[in-house]
Amino acid sequence: MTSPLAPELSVSRWFNAPAPIALESLRGRVVMLHAFQMLCPGCVAHGTPQAQRAHKLFRDTDLAVIGLHTVFEHHAAMTPVSLEAFIHEYRLTFPIGVDQASDDSAAPVTMRRYEMRGTPTCILVGRDGTIRHHGFGQEDDMMIGAVIGTLLAEAP
Repeated sequence: MTSPLAPELSVSRWFNAPAPIALESLRGRVVMLHAFQMLCPGCVAHGTPQAQRAHKLFRDTDLAVIGLHTVFEHHAAMTPVSLEAFIHEYRLTFPIGVDQASDDSAAPVTMRRYEMRGTPTCILVGRDGTIRHHGFGQEDDMMIGAVIGTLLAEAP
């Protein structure tokens, strides 16, 4: 069975990126998509630091780490201004997009497209644009690193 193609991101604003990022433009590279909320304890304690470590450790490879601030609760507290301060305070250097709010649901657009259950969520996309890993909650660094290494070792 073939893995599904990763849906395109729907982002209302980008941080740490000179221009908007489209997954289609990253074909041929491995992508780590880290979905988080800045008020999510698991994201702050584990998921976001894991994404920053992956960004730093794999910087000399063709891994693209992308954060997605996917707010589905406490909307009033998690504004772009608050997120900008969070990014600065936690010294996050990978690109981070704000998942587009949905008119008809508490869950934002990209969160729904990927059928995420919550945050943190780690999605790994292969060079061919297909979803190769879709994890929810705290995942072991060694396991994520092994999957990333396997994907990076595949021929472009």
